[in-house]
Amino acid sequence: MTSFFYASRYPHSSALVWLERLAAGEICLNGQQLRADGPLAAGDQLVWHRPPWQEPAVPVLPGPLFDDGDLLVFDKPSGLPVLPAGGFLEHTLLAQLQARWPPARPVHRLGRHTSGLLVCARQSSTRAWLSAQLRDSTAASPEASLAASPSSSPARCQKTYRALTAPLPPDWSVAESRPLTTPIGRRPHPLLGEIWCAVPPSNPSNSLDPTALPAHSQLTLLERRQGACLVEVVIASGRPHQIRIHAAAAGAPLWGDPLYLAGGLARPDALPGDGGYQLHAHRLQLARPDGALLKLEAPLPTSLLTGPGHGPDQLVALEGDQP
Repeated sequence: MTSFFYASRYPHSSALVWLERLAAGEICLNGQQLRADGPLAAGDQLVWHRPPWQEPAVPVLPGPLFDDGDLLVFDKPSGLPVLPAGGFLEHTLLAQLQARWPPARPVHRLGRHTSGLLVCARQSSTRAWLSAQLRDSTAASPEASLAASPSSSPARCQKTYRALTAPLPPDWSVAESRPLTTPIGRRPHPLLGEIWCAVPPSNPSNSLDPTALPAHSQLTLLERRQGACLVEVVIASGRPHQIRIHAAAAGAPLWGDPLYLAGGLARPDALPGDGGYQLHAHRLQLARPDGALLKLEAPLPTSLLTGPGHGPDQLVALEGDQP
């Protein structure tokens, strides 16, 4: 049968989905359009005419927070992918840059559902300088980077995020900071083949796993709320999904995160592009090519502010908005 032939060779779609494609006239057998399932014979030629790709709508990139004629810094909205991937080709920050601020290109990436500071540059030499700085900051001593103040020389590049997490264990006190150093590596996933997850340090195969990367974050508990915690995270490395994985490994996944479970492993039925969590790139310090320090800050979403009026009532409102 045609549907089972396709489903057995292209398991990204079930036999039922292939039946729907048959009914829509998307499949031809020996040059003739099929409208129903049927048997196949040796030598038959099948062609699937996939319909045009329909990309979901995305937010419009607001005007830059900073623009010196070369550097551009944006407060990226949640829901806007930076580069083509995961079903997005034209509806990306890159495409909006090309249309409105040529020849600017992103210097680094943020996850689609992560909001906040994103640095771009018009000149390729500036992009190379900043990319090297971001890369070198991940290779420098994590202890020095995390311990340094924003104005000290060991941490020329410093990245600070704010997020909502599930409740941290009761032994965490407000204003307490702790380092998170769980390595991050590729692990099997039924929908993706492999996905980035936590690799517990106690795993005896850790030293033999070529995908296990050292990762260093510093998490500070800012506020306990009803059913959640407000935290600040400074990262001294830039691993895929690092904050999401480290928070989960600490026993408190990002609040609303559909992918990572407590402990840092991934749900088998979820994908990285699924949203629902609250993560914001709040502050960034970079050294400019002329040696001056550039200190940037993106305003916090209401849900990530501290103090009265941003606690349990706000959290309940957010909870009703979760997809």
